[in-house]
Amino acid sequence: MSVQNLEVIKANSLKGEITIPPDKSLSHRAAMFSCLTGGICCVENFSLGADCISTLNIIKALGCDVEFLSERNLRIDSSNAFKKDRFNLDCGNSGTSMRLFSGILASREIESTLYGDESLSKRPMKRVILPLELMGAKIKHSNFRAPLIIKGGELFPIDYKSPIASAQVKSCVLLAGLNTYGETKVTEPYVSRDHTERMLKYLGADIVSESNVVKIKKSKLEPKNLKVCGDISSAAFFLVAAAIVPDSDVILKDVGVNPTRTGIIDVMINMGADIEILDERVICNEPVADIRIKYSSLKATKIDGALIPRLIDELPVIAVLASQADGTTIVKDAEDLRNKESDRIKCLVSELRKIGVNIEEAQDGFVVYGKSKLSGGCTVECYRDHRLAMSLYVAGLVCNKSVLINEFQWVNISFPEFQSMMESLRC
Repeated sequence: MSVQNLEVIKANSLKGEITIPPDKSLSHRAAMFSCLTGGICCVENFSLGADCISTLNIIKALGCDVEFLSERNLRIDSSNAFKKDRFNLDCGNSGTSMRLFSGILASREIESTLYGDESLSKRPMKRVILPLELMGAKIKHSNFRAPLIIKGGELFPIDYKSPIASAQVKSCVLLAGLNTYGETKVTEPYVSRDHTERMLKYLGADIVSESNVVKIKKSKLEPKNLKVCGDISSAAFFLVAAAIVPDSDVILKDVGVNPTRTGIIDVMINMGADIEILDERVICNEPVADIRIKYSSLKATKIDGALIPRLIDELPVIAVLASQADGTTIVKDAEDLRNKESDRIKCLVSELRKIGVNIEEAQDGFVVYGKSKLSGGCTVECYRDHRLAMSLYVAGLVCNKSVLINEFQWVNISFPEFQSMMESLRC
């Protein structure tokens, strides 16, 4: 990946209409679950971010025939999947790929090695290894880090009470349970994003969800066509940018508004943001809408508890939002931010302080004192973390002097179109 240092200049206003790129969580699952059908599925509007391409490369290595019908539309034929005995599977930088495929592979009579890049190799996998071992899985690892060598086989169902609300942990166990006789049950302390449950049900799985409890039985998935909606985690950067750049008025098209993901919208409305939800509809069991966002005066809020799993990925850009709100914004119960592509709490606080944000670090979150006049005129680091890079870009839009972001190319992990789309809204 070639190095790209990017200078961000203050914006006068943001106006226009854009279509948000495909949801990464849904793109991962569309490819993975198509691989499990044993038939042919067409996937419309697949994400081209590097993490989702890692998942595509994995299903190819597993024996799927993947054909691009157009830039974002795929045909996946899984009739020859899982026919070999051993697989070496490169997850790149994608924690979603590693954690979800662990559940898929552990329940099959094959041996697999899941590995990734330097960053992914440092990320914690204990959270998925332990429940899989409770189901009887045999996994070799180095202090619960990748590479993971999985000797798959027949598992037995468990009633798993997850210590954290994590869609990746929940999905890993459910995907192991999908190929395990009996009923596998997962209980979370709070409800995490439920894309796995919705898509598995759409494809015919025997799965039942009630609040924070999900049950699944061994099922054969039906090959169906899937359409991926826009990613609300990607939309979040535009929502915040339009809310804090004066005289802005932006419409975001085809955004997923799954209630387990819309914490960012709830928080912004609570802070006084001018948000309108338009043309709500359902596509492949997922709620979708258009969103209109205008510049508005904001007030501080508190974010904690059950709200955290619904906006964990959006917290870095919410810190930027809070810097432009009157009062003190407190974020708690978000210690899992330290286990992302970077220690997002430590790195976020360090870099936002450079540009003039009055922010303090806490063990499980941060405190932002607003309203700050952001100075800029400095160089900031993104720590190879795509969400930090984009959050710093949004902050740069309201800095008095330009901000230089080192290694901005890491946005390509999730959102290669980010800069061009944001620039298209400048007036």
